Amino acid sequence: MPRFLITTKSRTQFNGIRIEPGMSVEVVTPSFANPLLVNGGQPVIDAFRRIYGIDIKKAGVCSPVYLDVEQIG
Repeated sequence: MPRFLITTKSRTQFNGIRIEPGMSVEVVTPSFANPLLVNGGQPVIDAFRRIYGIDIKKAGVCSPVYLDVEQIG
């Protein structure tokens, strides 16, 4: 199963949620597709909520514009 490292690119603040550059999470998926584009990015959203306690969907940053996706395994 492929692993992806998702990292925030820049400092942003939307809807009272502050995102700092370099915040990163690891996501394991059953497919090799970009986890931001599968199932509305839900695995990535869940990982940021679990690790940082923030909702990146509510902040409006769950897209390749704000997040860097790298396959690491």
